[in-house]
Amino acid sequence: MVIRAAPMELTGRRLMLRPLNAGDFDGWRDVRRRCREWLVKWEPRPAPGHADPSEDRNAFAARCGARERDRQMGSGFGFGIFVDGRVAGEINLSSIQRGPFQNAYVGYWIDEALAGRGYMPEAVVVMLRFAFEELGLHRVQIAIIPRNRPSRRVVEKLELRDEGTAARYLEINGVWEDHVRYAITTEEWAVRGPRLLSTWIT
Repeated sequence: MVIRAAPMELTGRRLMLRPLNAGDFDGWRDVRRRCREWLVKWEPRPAPGHADPSEDRNAFAARCGARERDRQMGSGFGFGIFVDGRVAGEINLSSIQRGPFQNAYVGYWIDEALAGRGYMPEAVVVMLRFAFEELGLHRVQIAIIPRNRPSRRVVEKLELRDEGTAARYLEINGVWEDHVRYAITTEEWAVRGPRLLSTWIT
């Protein structure tokens, strides 16, 4: 029998992370519609024949359900980013691998109207604290298309380690795109975590 995971909330200085649910559809849809041109060029295309969750309430609910199953299995943790109680974006810890790897990937997006205000670096630090201190992971990676300057500024502000460019790494919006790979390990977090937390959270 699968036991339903308890609701989760992670807090930063100015924002809160929690799993999205069906009741968040209207706020999430409004941001996604308004920021469509800002976002879709950096994202995988929806699977053929699947409804767009930003336009279909049932598809959004199914998406939330899939994230809940990931949480129950321990394979991923998806969070909405909330600023002043409103949906501001998302951040996900996905493809968690245990065994000798103990690795996961972080992906994120932010409302264009809130970009450049430090919300996303803050959300990433909250997620790193969760990954290393709560989940006990050893390594977290973030992969970004080289020309996606807003996203790269986030990891550069946090001074995450650049591990080089992986050629044709992910299919994004129908094109196999190179990605710059950034990473941080638990050993680095032990040294740098307190300063990151004091700068962005506490």
